Amino acid sequence: MRVRSCCYALLLAMPLLTVSLAAPAAILPPPKQVSAHVYAWIGPYSPPNRQNQGYRMNLAFVVGDQAVAVIDTGYSEAMAREMLQHIAAVTKLPVKYAINTNSQPHRSMGNAVFRAHGATVIAHAKEAKRLADQGDNFARGVEQALGLTAGSVKPPAAPTRTIAADTDIDLGGVALKLKPFKAGHTPAPLVVHVPADKLVYAGDVLYAGRLLAVLPDGNVKSWIQSFDDLRAFGDVTFIPGHGQPGKLKAFEFSTRAYLALLHNHMSKMIEAGVDLQTAIEKLDQSAYSKLENFAELAGRNANLTYLEREAEFFSQ
Repeated sequence: MRVRSCCYALLLAMPLLTVSLAAPAAILPPPKQVSAHVYAWIGPYSPPNRQNQGYRMNLAFVVGDQAVAVIDTGYSEAMAREMLQHIAAVTKLPVKYAINTNSQPHRSMGNAVFRAHGATVIAHAKEAKRLADQGDNFARGVEQALGLTAGSVKPPAAPTRTIAADTDIDLGGVALKLKPFKAGHTPAPLVVHVPADKLVYAGDVLYAGRLLAVLPDGNVKSWIQSFDDLRAFGDVTFIPGHGQPGKLKAFEFSTRAYLALLHNHMSKMIEAGVDLQTAIEKLDQSAYSKLENFAELAGRNANLTYLEREAEFFSQ
């Protein structure tokens, strides 16, 4: 009886062991084809956390006749590996390029995976420097957001190629045009134009559905100019860094108008000699309160814009 009891107890424990060894849940859904050659993951809006495993941005890849280019490498190496699995389900062509449109963690933490896979990782030289300078901080931030063990996440791998001017890439029958833009969300974002599809991957130059984020390394004033520079692409579809793809007018309210509100209000406050706290209190951002992440970002955006305008005012 004792032997049977022990065996019975062991059998009861076996399902628990099976559950504990189950594969982790997938991070990414299958990508959607958004044009003839472009596939994209259009992410949710929540901040990175254990539940979404950092998937809260847009990512994409372009399939040519001879090769594939990935646009942004994801928030983790695990996410990057899933990207490669999804790409392999679409095409057997090699992933020859991986483009960091900026140096934020959700655009670059998968660099090492794509480099190991044989892809040339491309970024603007200024963004590559930011990755080198702040990579350790980015890795620690990923650990904290995802509840991972300290020291378990490596800093993003450096790009293998840096650029500072317009650059063309040939995927065989499909050309990509990489165009550096002025400082906005980050110091020197890259915009990827796919002329054959009348599509532009604008990355974090454009936001929709959620409040954009002003960063200390960016610039609100030149971000407004970058938005206006996008008009030169004409009647194309834009994929933003966050939100649904659309024509440029779809991003006027959530991107340009909001940036203009921040810039114009804080410029007037600085010229009038109004202190930081009072300037923030006088800023009415309520028209944007229905955008996701408003509560987390509105105050910080106002603060950083004031500091930007103050620095420029006193440097004249």
